[in-house]
Amino acid sequence: MAAEKQRLWLSFSTEAQRKPLICQLAQNFEVLFTIHNASVTKEMGIIALEVEGDREVVKKAIIWLKENGVQVDPVEIQIIEG
Repeated sequence: MAAEKQRLWLSFSTEAQRKPLICQLAQNFEVLFTIHNASVTKEMGIIALEVEGDREVVKKAIIWLKENGVQVDPVEIQIIEG
């Protein structure tokens, strides 16, 4: 098993915000995650998330997020830590 760590921007639409997707991510996939930053308004939610786990599991988790209406984009390390 190859370990994978990715830092991501998750952008939630109004509809996706109403779902407990981060909770379900933890329950459905064997990954560890850290929320580095979050901003939520009525129109949109954005989370800077670091996900760690087996490479294939991380890929499946990202696909699952996208299938549930979350826009997933890679983030630069300096943005989270800066």
